[in-house]
Amino acid sequence: MAEPTNPVPPRAPPRALPGDGTVESLPKTQEVAIPLGRGEIRGDLALPLGFLGTVVFAHGSGSSRKSPRNRWVAAELQTSGIATLLFDLLTPQEEQRDLVTGEYRFDIPLLSGRLLGVIDWVAQWGDTRGTPVGLYGASTGGAAALIAAASRPDSVRAVVLRGARSDLVGTRVRDVLSPTLLLVGGRDPEIRRLNEATYRELVGPKKIIVIPGATHLFEEPGALEEVSRRAREWFLTFLPVHKPA
Repeated sequence: MAEPTNPVPPRAPPRALPGDGTVESLPKTQEVAIPLGRGEIRGDLALPLGFLGTVVFAHGSGSSRKSPRNRWVAAELQTSGIATLLFDLLTPQEEQRDLVTGEYRFDIPLLSGRLLGVIDWVAQWGDTRGTPVGLYGASTGGAAALIAAASRPDSVRAVVLRGARSDLVGTRVRDVLSPTLLLVGGRDPEIRRLNEATYRELVGPKKIIVIPGATHLFEEPGALEEVSRRAREWFLTFLPVHKPA
């Protein structure tokens, strides 16, 4: 399902970052170019002061790194001391072709391959090298996130899915060992059914939460706030590497 770009409601003022002591601590944000074979894809990387890890976002079909819903959740994570990377799963040329043909938006092997490349880039790039990685996937991006988690069990420490097309993962879902949170809308019956089936197949730590009254895009009042809160709690629980005292 395509995700429109209509704006979401204004966010509340940011909270203090862990150990920072100030309220208006804005992350260092930069556009990055991620190598992709003969070309590259673009991303927006936000690095809060003393961040705990990096969450990579995989957007849904027909969307991009500018997805207002993903950016809303990313801002919530940033104010909690988590770095975020939102990137375009498709190149500009592919996006233009996909608008006409729709041939890439459900190409899960392609999308998950792109996501794997980004995970590997995060593991090697400058400020994020060696830091814990989490994945946040929406719609078809959720399918890509599950396959990427299955393919990088030693790298991906936590996964959050919003309205994921988890039916597109196939048997690879049984290879996902990362703690996985599935968020679905109470008024999105087909996606709820698919996610409940996926939940039963997952073998690692897992949880499924149905957000009452929410449809597929979580446009209802309070729905996206609940998604952000749940995602934040999940990543703060499973993302950091807790060293023994």
